[in-house]
Amino acid sequence: MRIHSKHRYLVASNHKLAKQIWGDGLDPLQVRSLGEISRFFGFSIVMRDILLLETGWYVTHAGLIRLAERRYCAGIDVEPVREFCDPTAARWAFKATAYKTRSSRGFVGHGDANPSNVSSLVRGSEMRVAETRAVNRALRKAYGIGLCSIEELGWSPRTLDADRTNLNATTANGNHDHKNGQPRLRDQLCLLIRQHKLDPNLVKAYAADFCGAQSLREASRESVESFIAELAAFAKKDRDGLICKLNSYDHPAEATPTFRFWNALH
Repeated sequence: MRIHSKHRYLVASNHKLAKQIWGDGLDPLQVRSLGEISRFFGFSIVMRDILLLETGWYVTHAGLIRLAERRYCAGIDVEPVREFCDPTAARWAFKATAYKTRSSRGFVGHGDANPSNVSSLVRGSEMRVAETRAVNRALRKAYGIGLCSIEELGWSPRTLDADRTNLNATTANGNHDHKNGQPRLRDQLCLLIRQHKLDPNLVKAYAADFCGAQSLREASRESVESFIAELAAFAKKDRDGLICKLNSYDHPAEATPTFRFWNALH
């Protein structure tokens, strides 16, 4: 099958930028997947349409909206699912219907959000998060996208904007900067904590002990990177054992607010 010149350029551009950003973290399967994603959907890394997190690619809300525009989506209807909404508890659920053409029956997706399944950075914006998740699911169904969207993981716009700044700096310089080019440590830890449902404060205490520092602010980036690798392996191999390990750091009197944990990783 012949590849359109525009797609060939996008594939080459994505591969080059992915190598600059994630370097040796890319395995052959991820590289191959990136090529297929680029050709079929036209997603661009520089436009922040897709991101690599842990072992897979994730599509962003912006990427889905741009895809819908390229495919001439006829429209998207969004409405709250009132029986599952409770404003006083900041619990919201939405139903979105994406219409590929004016005559299509539509593809339906649902999204929900509450304080327990969104990032602490977007607390108070649960309604918008739920709406975005619903739209994302509807568009993913409409265009046959198997990639999960990053917003469904609870990642905040603030996090994405910060990463976009890092990416722009990398692209402008034309060189790979280890600190700014690689996925941020906070982002990697946030994903691990959400995936394995860990207590952020206990992870912070474990991290400081692992790095041999009084606090994460005093730990080197290299030691924090080693901790992230250790935490990922531990959680995958023996989550129950990891929970027991974390509980050994449970000292209520010394508990630290979650936002301090994240700020310590800047």
